[in-house]
Amino acid sequence: MKRSLNSLQVSLALTTLLGLNLVGLPAEASTLFVGSFENDAVLRYDTETGEFIDTFVNSGSGGLDGPVALTFGPDDNFYVISILTDSVLRYDGQTGEFIDSFVSSGSGGLDSPQDLTFGSDGNLYVSSTSTATSNSVLRYDGQTGQFIDAFVPPGSGGVLAPFGVRFGPDDNFYLSSTLTNSILRYDGQTGEFIDTFAFAGEGALPGALTFGLDNNLYVANFGTSTINRYDGETGALIDVFVDNIGGELNGPVQPVFGPDGNLYVSSLNTNNVLRYNGKTGDFIDEFIPAGSGGLNGAGWLVFAEDSASVPESSAGLSLLAFTAFVGAGTVLKRQFRS
Repeated sequence: MKRSLNSLQVSLALTTLLGLNLVGLPAEASTLFVGSFENDAVLRYDTETGEFIDTFVNSGSGGLDGPVALTFGPDDNFYVISILTDSVLRYDGQTGEFIDSFVSSGSGGLDSPQDLTFGSDGNLYVSSTSTATSNSVLRYDGQTGQFIDAFVPPGSGGVLAPFGVRFGPDDNFYLSSTLTNSILRYDGQTGEFIDTFAFAGEGALPGALTFGLDNNLYVANFGTSTINRYDGETGALIDVFVDNIGGELNGPVQPVFGPDGNLYVSSLNTNNVLRYNGKTGDFIDEFIPAGSGGLNGAGWLVFAEDSASVPESSAGLSLLAFTAFVGAGTVLKRQFRS
């Protein structure tokens, strides 16, 4: 039976997560790419108007099944996590045509991949979220896609369901540990655990994360439908940047800053993309209306022009992933496939 959003919503027993991620230099400027989970496709929208342009990655292209995190790589091609096949697929960054399965299904123990990012070494880092098996961050050769190692070994630093991943302005590696409601920090060279950088609060279920132009850390909380802002140096909570008092945000994917300096968030349960003031966090508008262009299961986002495929020592950005766990980490994809 084809998976449905209802199955995701009903099975929030322990956690339901989403994320988006922004990296890379795509071919076209003035474009926002949005994963459409239910359609197994990636859609393009105008960054000024929010109007639908076209379907960049066609439904099921290359075996795409459950697109989550998206990014442009150092080779300017387009990388998409296919969560229901436990793989990372590569597409032409100009045309969206399928190139290959860059990280083959289950390579290195990949299970329920959520987010991905390219490091300064040119290699690809992927969160492998299943608490029943991997519970780690895996590293792959950035040119061949071959498995290198578990950069963050299973359970390192107490991680439980690693979700969003990003290199920070300090060149260290940050991830959201969803089931411990925390953000963990690791040495960016060795992967060794440094500390618990921030605590999101009970029931927050932190997912995707991004560093803003102010070098502070912004984290989407799926459990509370809010966006927290943390001091990028100390991890201290600055504020609930998007408090969602108006109730427009429901199931946030990762926060992503656009070329206009505002914050864009895909809202899973309302199937749209919302825009917030990048300085105050105030709600501006529904940038991409529900269902625009056939959008079904609004997920990870990436802006074409605001990306940097390899993080510099003083900057960082990010795009989307999504899955759900039942009990002690049983992944919903088994239900999707049944």
